[in-house]
Amino acid sequence: MDELSNDYPLTDEQVACYRRDGFVKLPDVLSPAVLQEYGAEFTRLVHALNQQTLALEERNTYGKAFLQIPNLWEHSDKVKRFVLCRRLGKIAAELMGVDGVRMYHDQALYKEPGGGFTPWHVDQFYWPLANDNTVTAWIPLQEVPLEMGPLSFCTGSHKLLKNRNLSISDESERKIGGTLHDYPKYVTPFSMGEISFHSGWTFHRAGPNRSDRMRAVMTIIYMEDGMRVAPPKNESQQRDWERWLPGAQLGEQIDTPLNPVIYSAHE
Repeated sequence: MDELSNDYPLTDEQVACYRRDGFVKLPDVLSPAVLQEYGAEFTRLVHALNQQTLALEERNTYGKAFLQIPNLWEHSDKVKRFVLCRRLGKIAAELMGVDGVRMYHDQALYKEPGGGFTPWHVDQFYWPLANDNTVTAWIPLQEVPLEMGPLSFCTGSHKLLKNRNLSISDESERKIGGTLHDYPKYVTPFSMGEISFHSGWTFHRAGPNRSDRMRAVMTIIYMEDGMRVAPPKNESQQRDWERWLPGAQLGEQIDTPLNPVIYSAHE
């Protein structure tokens, strides 16, 4: 699978789109063969590590949205090869305009058949990080038509400061959704091999999975190499610091075994 080591040819227009809109969708980033090969391992681990036992109708809105399994790379060398690959890391660095990126963490987000919507939110609400140079790659393992609940974005909302302090919930759906009227919404299917990259401050959501198939998605969260730990602003950030940045000190550059360099322009 040499593809994971080869560079993806980003265009100036794609980079400009990301910086203007807070996200970009890129076609043909990964081949069907790579997605099938590694997707089988992601799915195996999701089933092996899943601890959700409640039926869908017994869960809250967050629980209905997806099965969420973080840091699969800690459990599999094969997953590690994928999430630490140069191809995706270099895209993340170039979109942000930084010299290198480190792992924050990965997570599988599998939306079950009949699974509910994912409320409006911003990812960086959860992260005790000192600057805005973060990006999430959203990697579907199959085509995602509208009825499966593809990720959707509020264009330009990474510059919006209001309602950043809300966790994923019915409240975030109501409050955030009520303040985004002046921002265009971007809701389109994902084709096979298409991957989106969105800023940590971009408001996004996903619809319910109305199909009879699992919506299997892998995500990788990148942060700038040189990122520092910021004082936690909420309990979620405190937990993230302890779990994903173990041993990193407040105000110092992050460099722990769980946060390896994925791509550096100097190597």
